[in-house]
Amino acid sequence: MSATYVTHPEAREIVFDFLSDYDDPSLLGAFWVTVQLTVFSAIGSLVWGTLLAAMRVSPVPLMRGFGTAYVNIVRNIPLTVIIVFTSLGLADIFGVTMGAPDDFELQGFRLAVLGLVAYTAAFVCEALRSGINTVPVGQAEAARALGLSFTQVLSLVVLPQAFRSVIGPLANVLIALTKNTTVAAAIGVGEAALLMKEMIENEAQTVLIGAIFAFGFVVLTLPTGLFLGWLSKRLAVKR
Repeated sequence: MSATYVTHPEAREIVFDFLSDYDDPSLLGAFWVTVQLTVFSAIGSLVWGTLLAAMRVSPVPLMRGFGTAYVNIVRNIPLTVIIVFTSLGLADIFGVTMGAPDDFELQGFRLAVLGLVAYTAAFVCEALRSGINTVPVGQAEAARALGLSFTQVLSLVVLPQAFRSVIGPLANVLIALTKNTTVAAAIGVGEAALLMKEMIENEAQTVLIGAIFAFGFVVLTLPTGLFLGWLSKRLAVKR
């Protein structure tokens, strides 16, 4: 039996020839959409997750109940179901539009961001709540004794310390969010996973395509994890 071996120069030539078919902005453009999905969803998740965390530690029973119910329900629903619901449920059934009715690409992008925010905020909330629990109760009690309201205590005393102690867990949430953006392909958002699917359908180099996109996501997530890990150690609260 004879075997055919591909040398390193030949392997590089195969890769370059393959990528030359996609030398237009489609490949970089798909990853740019992934970056945009991650950034907008991360900002929205941080804002909504912080509000949920405030509700979960609120002295108002109704707000505590809502925050608890939201987190326990949403984080146990598959992300694909949430993303599809934002498209089929909100847009098609209830007629909720997130932009010009004829701009389906922009509308799909915004609906995907909405679904990612709704899902990821539940995990941001739990990470923040764990950070809130690390703040000594005496500090909050002392602030209340000085006449500060619950909102002032939370925003001026508790949350700054909580954020410093949960940078590491929030980094994990951000990395998971970056990978979860691939679910947006389920509603036709032109990000990396959708392009990968189209390339696999049109090309025979399945392993090569998978390796290219896997490398792309490593490039996106690894520097983020390293930077936030360093930041977590730098800003860690000394107790």
